[in-house]
Amino acid sequence: MPRKRKITFAASAVSDLEEIISWYADQQIPAVGESLLREVLAEVERLADFPESGRVVPEFGIADMREIIHAPLRIVYRLGRSRVRIVRVWRGERLLNMP
Repeated sequence: MPRKRKITFAASAVSDLEEIISWYADQQIPAVGESLLREVLAEVERLADFPESGRVVPEFGIADMREIIHAPLRIVYRLGRSRVRIVRVWRGERLLNMP
């Protein structure tokens, strides 16, 4: 059985998640933001067992830069030998621009 990969979050991804939660709170529907956060974290946890399940990010075409779509979000990650690093969590309609 393949070894599980460690999941880590870049500061940019943490900031993205905080902004998402804040936006829903500002809209007076914090429960929706909290539910979406739980769903995103469940998707991310799946990557520990199935790290290659995401597609290659179309904007880059780099094999180790992948994403999973969890509408309305794109969860973008770097695939490493022993870990998966979540780098961005953005609205699906945004074009990806890595710092």
